[in-house]
Amino acid sequence: MKQNFFSIKTWVNRFRYAIEGLISSFRTEQVVWIHFIATLLVVVLAIVKRVSGVEAIAITFAAGFVWVAELLNTAIEKLADKVTTGYSEKIKLVKDISAAAVLVASIVALITGLIIFIPKF
Repeated sequence: MKQNFFSIKTWVNRFRYAIEGLISSFRTEQVVWIHFIATLLVVVLAIVKRVSGVEAIAITFAAGFVWVAELLNTAIEKLADKVTTGYSEKIKLVKDISAAAVLVASIVALITGLIIFIPKF
């Protein structure tokens, strides 16, 4: 049965599924904890160093970029593992590319952090 787009129940379910996905990623992926700790450290450092509003926005977007890339990478890896249990060169390529997206996001976040925090020391 199709759910009504404007139904409160539909929207509550959408948020519930998203939260379940986030909780699942914390339960199954060690690297998510690394991202979480790094995010907390950056937030604390931003507070201690009193970053400007614009700098806070840049930090938020950089951290969010890494989180989105990691969650998409995890979803792609889980789906790829479901598609085949054996080795596949094409699946390897898909996984490598999705991991590369996390690497790129992390490098961008690092550069953003360095630009913001180096002058503050």
